[in-house]
Amino acid sequence: MTTRHRLRATAAVLGTALLATSLAACGSSDDDATTGGGGSDAISAERCAANKAAGKITYMSGYYWQASASILEVIAADQLGYFKDLCLDVDLQAGQGDTSVNAKLVQAGQVQIGPLSEQDIITSNASTVENGGEAKILGVSSYSDAGLDILMTNPDITDLTQLEGKTLGQKGYVPLSVTAMLNKAGVDMDEVKTVKVGYDPTILPRGQVDALTGFISNEPNLLKDADEDVTVWKPSDYGVAGSLGAYAVNADWAKANADTLEDFLRAAFKAFQYCAEDAHVDDCIDFQQKQSGDPDDSEDHEKDVWTTEAQVVADNPLPGKWGSVDLDNVASLVGLINTYQGGTVDATAAASWFSNEYADAVVGDDGKVVWPAP
Repeated sequence: MTTRHRLRATAAVLGTALLATSLAACGSSDDDATTGGGGSDAISAERCAANKAAGKITYMSGYYWQASASILEVIAADQLGYFKDLCLDVDLQAGQGDTSVNAKLVQAGQVQIGPLSEQDIITSNASTVENGGEAKILGVSSYSDAGLDILMTNPDITDLTQLEGKTLGQKGYVPLSVTAMLNKAGVDMDEVKTVKVGYDPTILPRGQVDALTGFISNEPNLLKDADEDVTVWKPSDYGVAGSLGAYAVNADWAKANADTLEDFLRAAFKAFQYCAEDAHVDDCIDFQQKQSGDPDDSEDHEKDVWTTEAQVVADNPLPGKWGSVDLDNVASLVGLINTYQGGTVDATAAASWFSNEYADAVVGDDGKVVWPAP
């Protein structure tokens, strides 16, 4: 399984530039977003009672309280009062970057909801089934088919085939989407030396490696703030499937608490669209800083992480309704897993591990969140 580590940046190495974003594609929140929702008007008494009866909902983040999609908006939904408005009792817990741990907790029902990429949902469920178990992880939403994994090179590399005979640094593995991109670009990977490296991206401009894997919202921003110039190669530019901002839930819990799951997504989606607006970015980063409580957690870097990921969502909209899972993308991911990871995943089975009934219920045809709840 994938272990996602992000480099925690210190204030000493970070700039203060905020990426300019145009996030109209994400939709606009209603004016009541600035006050934390519609209060008692946000939900009927009957639905409120049902959400209270559902009890505590445990949410676990992907990587601590980093300002990433599927993390920041949950923090914001909590601090804006959206969960409270919908009578939801949400317990926010910090994950440590190991998706295999998060997947096991969702599978077991110890965590009801959290971010897992579509790829991780597929591989986790496939592994469970192969070992005689029943797949209990259900993918219920996504913001984009463009993933976060990227490859960086120094500017002298103008064609990926130039990496043949050179060294590629990776953090324990070459991400699936990067492998597929290199293959599509015609790179003979037998001619590329891959080495495991740490989490300091400056090894690339220092010439210790010729290419380096990373996340589009993390290492490129750190290097930019350090005045280092690198080229970023994105798998999405090569038509390689990925996912961003995907939520996974325990399937049994979802079946028993359908309206409650809808309302969790309603609050999270509304908070995403609120935080994606330029006027609200600083407020949402303040929420993240409060939740983090880490004095070494750079506000400037977290702002770069969020604005970069929100821009990826805006630039790479889903083909269907905002927030829904693209099942064609799921099929493409199955193909990548089977081709490059030696998987034997059945595409029909994988499709059954995703559902759009919950996300579709809370987003209108205009891409805006339906608020108040029915």
